[in-house]
Amino acid sequence: MADQEGNNLAQENDSPQGEKLQKVLARAGIGSRREMETAIAQGRVTVGGRTARLGDRVGPRDLVEFDGRLIQRVHRQPPIRVLVYNKPEGEVTTRSDPEGRPTVFRRLPRTPGRWIAVGRLDLNSQGLLLFTNDGELANALMHPSKGVEREYACRIRGEVTDDMVARMVEGVELEDGPAHFDVVESAMPLDEPTQSANAWFHVIVSEGRKREVRRLWESQGVTVSRLIRVRYGPIVMPRDLRQGKLYELDDGQKADLYNHVGLEPPPVRKRAPHRPRGRSGGGRRRRK
Repeated sequence: MADQEGNNLAQENDSPQGEKLQKVLARAGIGSRREMETAIAQGRVTVGGRTARLGDRVGPRDLVEFDGRLIQRVHRQPPIRVLVYNKPEGEVTTRSDPEGRPTVFRRLPRTPGRWIAVGRLDLNSQGLLLFTNDGELANALMHPSKGVEREYACRIRGEVTDDMVARMVEGVELEDGPAHFDVVESAMPLDEPTQSANAWFHVIVSEGRKREVRRLWESQGVTVSRLIRVRYGPIVMPRDLRQGKLYELDDGQKADLYNHVGLEPPPVRKRAPHRPRGRSGGGRRRRK
């Protein structure tokens, strides 16, 4: 009897009506689809109390557990959302802070699932920060294998020479391994007085290691007095987006982001037509 129930479940999961198990796990933010396929093969995932198999599909009523932890199931895939936030200095990129400092999550609207920050910006950095409720997209944007570019504007205190720039592009050894800038360009804003001791540069990196930009500059004996992220992959910080404000990407911008990391863009959801309030059905009741 138990074997028959297991066979019925396998047939149901293999039905086109279900959703691929690894996709469900990836969207929950646990890891990439490939990592979830490995976890399924290792027997770390159960569906309805039985060990899952590669190729399983799950429906909205199936209970999915990963390493014994229940994964929240949604009856239908929620709308995929991506937010662009202009983070000010003084906010931390965590959901809660033991020191009571303000976090970037406090300004976010409610959404099905949960918001995932794409990368981090430290307390004293500002600029573009992406949020999404699609764990697979977040994982792809942050994974080193994708080589997604991050561009920063840096104000440097100290003299910067051509030899220093050449060394940082070629690569320097940091405490956690070699690192380098893909590009270093001078970029003095028009509203900033020209001073040799405080020059602006734009740099591009393809990794997201902790304080990587600051540490690369510090390796050359200079310090970063201001750090602003202005681009993440194809998404550029809008000039009119003030600090502490955010906006949501439209379907075309989201498709560009998915295509950039080799993922299939989410389907465009048609909105129900707006129906103005009328007096059909008798309108207001008359007072007796």
